Amino acid sequence: MGIITNIAVQPNSHERFRVTMQKENGEIDVITVDQDVLLQFRLKKGMEIDENFLQEIVYADQVKKSYNQALYFLSHRMRSEREVTDHLRKKGAADDVIAKVLDKLRENKYVDDREFAFAYVRTQKQTTAKGPYVIRKELEKLGIAEEWIEQSLAHYSFAEQVEMARSLYEKAKKQRTKQSARQWKYQVEQLLQRKGFSREVIDAVFSSGTDEREEQEWEALDYQGRKAHRRYEKYESPLYEQKMKQALYRKGFPLEMIEQFLSKLKNEQER
Repeated sequence: MGIITNIAVQPNSHERFRVTMQKENGEIDVITVDQDVLLQFRLKKGMEIDENFLQEIVYADQVKKSYNQALYFLSHRMRSEREVTDHLRKKGAADDVIAKVLDKLRENKYVDDREFAFAYVRTQKQTTAKGPYVIRKELEKLGIAEEWIEQSLAHYSFAEQVEMARSLYEKAKKQRTKQSARQWKYQVEQLLQRKGFSREVIDAVFSSGTDEREEQEWEALDYQGRKAHRRYEKYESPLYEQKMKQALYRKGFPLEMIEQFLSKLKNEQER
C-alpha cells in the first residue's frame, strides 16, 4: 500500500506526469504515466494505491506508450499488423500489450490487412516492375492472410502483367550485346521469372517479339565466331572446326548457321 504524495509534469514532455508515492515502510516510489492514464485512473495527491491497482496503472501506461509508438510508426505509411507487431517487439513491448494495441488500432481503422494488401498491390504495379509471384511472396512475408493476397492480386490483370513484362523485355533489348537469340532469350526469360512473371506472361511477351530475326542472329554469330577464331586459329583441322563448333553451339547458335559461318570464314581466308 502507498499514498500519492506528489504529481508533476515531466520536464521533457508535457504529456507525461511524474507520480511520487510513499509506501507504508517509508520508501519512495516514482512512476511516470501518460496524461490519459492519469485521467483514466483519476490519480491525485493523497490517493491510496495498493499493489494490484499499481500494476493496472503500469499496464495501462505501457499500452498507451506502445499505442503512441505504433501511431508514429504508421504515420509514415500503411503497415501490416505483422509490421506493427515486429516494431513494438523491438521496442520491448510484451505480447499482451501488443495484442491490446492492435485491438485499439483495428477499432480506430489504423490497421487493416485487407486494405493494406490492395494498396500494396496498387503501389507495386505503379512504381515497380514486379510480377505477381514476387508481390505474393512479399505480402506473405508481411503476414497478410492468403484470402487478402488472392483478392488483391486479382486486380493485377493478365494484360497489365504482359505490359509490365514487355517493358522489361524492351529494356533488355536495348542493352543486348552480341548474343545468339537462344542465349539472349534464355537470359531474358530468367530475368522475367525472377521478377515474378508466369510462363504464360513470358510466352505472350516473346510471341510479339522480333529479336530472333536472321539478320541480328548473323551479326551476333559473326561477332562471336571471329572471337572464337582468334582463340582457336592456332589449331589444325579438323580440331579447329571441332572447337569452333563446340564454342559457338554453347553460345546458342544453330548448327546449320555455324556450318555456314565456318564456310564463309574459310572462303575469306582462301582469297
